Amino acid sequence: MATPQEQFLKRMALDGEPKIRSHISITYPVWKKYGDKLDWLQGFSSHVGVGISRSPGRAANSEVTDRWGCHWIYPLESLDGICIGHPVASWSDLKSYQPPDPEAFTDWEQARKNVENARANENVASGGTDHGFIFLRVTYLRGFENLMMDVADGSPELDELIGIVENYWFEVAKRWIELGVDTIGFGDDLGLQHGLPISPVAWRRYIKPSYQRIFSYCRSHGVHVSLHTDGHILEIIPDLIECGVSVLNLQDLVNGLENIRHLAKGKVFIHLDIDRQNITVFGTPEEIDAHILNCVKTLGSPKGGLSFIWGVYPGTPLESIEAAAKAMDKYATYWA
Repeated sequence: MATPQEQFLKRMALDGEPKIRSHISITYPVWKKYGDKLDWLQGFSSHVGVGISRSPGRAANSEVTDRWGCHWIYPLESLDGICIGHPVASWSDLKSYQPPDPEAFTDWEQARKNVENARANENVASGGTDHGFIFLRVTYLRGFENLMMDVADGSPELDELIGIVENYWFEVAKRWIELGVDTIGFGDDLGLQHGLPISPVAWRRYIKPSYQRIFSYCRSHGVHVSLHTDGHILEIIPDLIECGVSVLNLQDLVNGLENIRHLAKGKVFIHLDIDRQNITVFGTPEEIDAHILNCVKTLGSPKGGLSFIWGVYPGTPLESIEAAAKAMDKYATYWA
């Protein structure tokens, strides 16, 4: 029997098992509402992993300044926040700005032990980064409107700021690679609801070079790249694959299943983010079942190359959670 690491490498080569594995992540406010009515989900399927946040995270309206000096407010309990304080809001701030130290990103000694333990057990050794890689981090540092004007004006300082962010993550990636990981995860929401916030030409001018440098370095050292990116990203999917992405975690309905099939199927492992705006919130159980089946038929293959992830947020009905979970289990072996 193949080891977990060997299975992972076959999946990355798009020659893995035909079964579709799924993961459901239930946020704390949803567990707070439904409680033990969700307990049946854990362990109900060998194909569907379920994580339930049973402990509260940040309190509503709490505020935090992160390691980059960006100030955040969290309007809702245990959910993501909004960056409201930008340490490079004025270009005059750039000269004195001090980025964080990559050495302080994590406990690297503990990370080394984790990698050694994974290796000893023939498991996949993974490294990670923050959600907010290149594009998002620059929006946090400058402010979204400022960044949009920077791109429009061609501000020369923008290249310097992006270089600061890129160099930080390059050093973090190098440390993971030196530890001997198999894969590194990155997160950068590049799209809006219906398009990119900047033109594809501008994205290739300002953001792609950083992606290319870091991802190609990973791949040249035998390390796979997993990228999470929300929003409409159709115009740059070929660019992301060219940069070296091995696993692309993108949203289904925002990009369109047929579009994803045309641009990505058979070219990259698709870790599909199941809709959490429309069908799984407002649809019937029958519509949810049909959507999951359509995802399987459109993007799946006897050679694998497809998995699902679904985040469950406040407003999702209990019957929708049950319908989605059961559909993911029912159709997991469709291609087998």
